[in-house]
Amino acid sequence: MMRFARYNHFMDRLADKALAALAPIPDYETYGRVTKVLGLLVEIAGFGQDLTIGSRVHLRPNHKDIPCEVVGFRDNRALLLPFGNLEGVGLDCPAFIQRTPPTICPDDRWLGRVINALGEPIDGKGPMMQGATPILLKNSAPDPHKRTRIGAPLDLGVRAVNSFLSTCVGQRMGIFSGSGVGKSVLLSMMARYTEADVSVIGLVGERGREVQEFLEDDLGDLGLNRSVVIVATGDEPALMRRQAAYTTMATAEYFRKQGKTVLCLIDSVTRFAMAQREIGLSAGEPPTSKGYPPTTFGELARLLERAGPGVQGEGSITGLFSVLVEGDDMNEPISDAVRGIIDGHIVMERKIAERGRYPAINVLKSVSRSMPACLTQEQNGLVRVAKHLISSYEDMEELIKLGAYRKGSDPKVDNAIDRYPHIEKFLTQQKDDNTSIEDSFSQLADALGMSYAGLKD
Repeated sequence: MMRFARYNHFMDRLADKALAALAPIPDYETYGRVTKVLGLLVEIAGFGQDLTIGSRVHLRPNHKDIPCEVVGFRDNRALLLPFGNLEGVGLDCPAFIQRTPPTICPDDRWLGRVINALGEPIDGKGPMMQGATPILLKNSAPDPHKRTRIGAPLDLGVRAVNSFLSTCVGQRMGIFSGSGVGKSVLLSMMARYTEADVSVIGLVGERGREVQEFLEDDLGDLGLNRSVVIVATGDEPALMRRQAAYTTMATAEYFRKQGKTVLCLIDSVTRFAMAQREIGLSAGEPPTSKGYPPTTFGELARLLERAGPGVQGEGSITGLFSVLVEGDDMNEPISDAVRGIIDGHIVMERKIAERGRYPAINVLKSVSRSMPACLTQEQNGLVRVAKHLISSYEDMEELIKLGAYRKGSDPKVDNAIDRYPHIEKFLTQQKDDNTSIEDSFSQLADALGMSYAGLKD
């Protein structure tokens, strides 16, 4: 009798597990059929009222699965763009509609892993462990009136940023520069040396050959072990490049819900905007400034507003977003739009890089909107003196180099000439050099020939 009872108990448990496994499977599937393929744009019909903008659809030619997204409607047809190539797709190919919104299920065990925009591993370290809580890829930002305020300054390990551009926990900063000026190296230094609990790094539209160099040389084992890296290379479809930014933000939101201080880096927001431009134009949107359709600027705001402090009881996402400035024009449309959304900007200039000073940050053109409130009176005093000296020297730089300025003409300029080389040395930093906030201000005081008492215990 006891053996029979144990058998019944075992069968009940087996039935419960089977029901739990079958629960996510829908009772029925809705599908349509492909009616036209034009380039990467796919039209389907026969879907009824089950599709909306952003719905996920799976094309299944010859037992393959090609995920697509609905980007528009035309003449009672749904317009899709694929996440992969359309090889094998033809007329009347079945298109199965995914009834649930796209989500990912991050987990603490994702730290140290490299994944693609769909949350699939690409680092050869085995399958990704899925968490219990799904996070919407296109999540909404927290309610403004429920969000906490930004916190104390966050140590990013870079002297120029820690002192001249102090960034607080939950702040959003942009890094603006042309190509080849050092954005990626600066981001990697921050990811490696930050005091944040977790780094979530999105490489959007990155060059394929540079990904491994970034992971091994720039980020290193120290940075990777507490990071999740999401990669979509420049040769991938526009949907994958845009999705990489959404996956990056959704992963950061998971860790924020755990109460962690998260550093979220996206390189670059410009390539996200370019991907959205391709998607919008394919769907028939009218082009506006530099060919960007209107939805591009709305999507930028929705993405960037998701970073920042969470609601009471959650952690925060400190966002650092690189902006690839086209033609070194800091007023081009994407740069202008991003500057109006975020809480400060770090401007990197090619002429500074050309004279060998890295990171090539122009501290006079850069702004952190949390300053001066986040610094002590003594620290603000050091920054003001340093900026005044830099400005005085650069205003007279041409005359000084031509020999037209006579020493003694202006005591302020004389002091600037004496101190400028020391400030330049302070702003120069190798990528394997980590400097804390307190050390940054101490070294800045030395460069200015001033004393610094520092924070009192």
